[in-house]
Amino acid sequence: MKERAGNPGLLFDGSDWNFQTLSRTYDAIEAIALDDLKLDVYPNQLEIISSEQMLDAYSSIGMPLMYRHWSFGKRFAREQHLYRKGYLGLAYELVINSNPCITYLMEENTMAMQALVTAHAAFGHNHFFKNNYLFRQWTDASAILDYMEFGKSYIARCEEKHGIAAVEAILDAAHALMDQGVFRYRRPPRLSVAAERERIRDRLDYEERTFSDLWRTLPAAKDDDGPDRPDDEIERGRALNLPEENLLYFLEKNSPVLEPWQREILRIVRVIAQYFYPQRQTKVMNEGCATFVHYTIMNTLFDRGMIGEGALLEILQSHSSVVFQPTFDDPRFSSFNPYALGFAMMQDIERICTAPTAEDRDWFPDIAGSGDWRAALIDAWANHRDESFVLQYLSPALMRKFRMFVLEDETHDTHYKVASIHDERGYRKVRATLARSYDVGANQPDIQVADADLLGDRHLRLRHTVQDGVVLAASSRDATLRHVRQLWGYDVSLVGVDPAGATVYETSAVE
Repeated sequence: MKERAGNPGLLFDGSDWNFQTLSRTYDAIEAIALDDLKLDVYPNQLEIISSEQMLDAYSSIGMPLMYRHWSFGKRFAREQHLYRKGYLGLAYELVINSNPCITYLMEENTMAMQALVTAHAAFGHNHFFKNNYLFRQWTDASAILDYMEFGKSYIARCEEKHGIAAVEAILDAAHALMDQGVFRYRRPPRLSVAAERERIRDRLDYEERTFSDLWRTLPAAKDDDGPDRPDDEIERGRALNLPEENLLYFLEKNSPVLEPWQREILRIVRVIAQYFYPQRQTKVMNEGCATFVHYTIMNTLFDRGMIGEGALLEILQSHSSVVFQPTFDDPRFSSFNPYALGFAMMQDIERICTAPTAEDRDWFPDIAGSGDWRAALIDAWANHRDESFVLQYLSPALMRKFRMFVLEDETHDTHYKVASIHDERGYRKVRATLARSYDVGANQPDIQVADADLLGDRHLRLRHTVQDGVVLAASSRDATLRHVRQLWGYDVSLVGVDPAGATVYETSAVE
């Protein structure tokens, strides 16, 4: 073969590739991933796309079947401009959490990069998607592509029937509430396109059977009892299952003004938000797993004489760029690079299992010296999210390597204070603080539906539990409330309360 003319033992020689070379390299990577690393993956589907197609995938949040919205086009135009000017590099791959697992490879990649990203995405990310408990409980990989096709075609039909402007108005409002459109504590139902279509028919039939324009002409009921009594609010809360954390769900089910097609669009948006919810909680673990897998597989291929030194150097150069971590005093520092931290923790687990120190045996008695680092990693990948993974596996050795410390930033102080450093007294505080920074529940605003008087003035009342004195930015808060009011159709108010129940602020969106 031309690709291996210099050394018949190599999978490829040079930067050019063809589909036969890709297939041969994929088979070699698969053998190491399944037999050596004991990975468990969905069937793989590799697709080659251009840089233009990769930009298009970027703009539509990485989904191959996505409805149209102006924000996607805006993002595409911006990133295309930056890419052509040389200010933006593109990902070498894109992977979809589906069954089969779809991995997009850029046709501009060299063969060494195709091998790297195949190991990274088609096996590293794939294994994590299939086995991590969050993805197993909260997503349905076998149904997501069918549902996305259903959602795309449904919104396209709505645009034809009701007009693009009307559809975009609902999508704008729904997108503004996506972060508040997920179930955090109860599992959503499994997706089924057939069930979705049947449910839409049932919803339309119900609306037609129960609609009567005469109700609009009835005079408003007189309030003989004065203001609402506390027991009225309690009774409404029971009837509506309040408080409700999923704002999009509540609006879809209870809005007095939305038509059936508008409710269905809210449902499509919140299903997509729910699909991405586990990924927001596992960025360090997911990227760390994929990076560890590609690093291990590529080095194993080199050790077995299946790739040459030139290919390995190109791979390591890309790998080093991915896991680069600026120091805290570097202008480029913003937070910990999830690739760097995740990969370092995976390697550290391997070290603890095979060559532990006395310190490691004190901190990790269950895995230190076990020798079976593969089982330790597979167990960690399956049973943790970022917060618990850091809290369980971040070692003192790694805290010293990254030179971690904790800053205290009290509002009444004029300066920062270093509260803990990477030493015996500070290890646990550093680890707990870093773990909390990955807790989505602690870092996302806790906003819930507190009350909705559907039989009275239809006022929707939201409550924000203010943590650590952090209130919502006024401009974005008020703009989002206007979107809520658009979907609700009546007055909406938001009150911020501290954990003790005292009011911190109040605001509203009225007609």
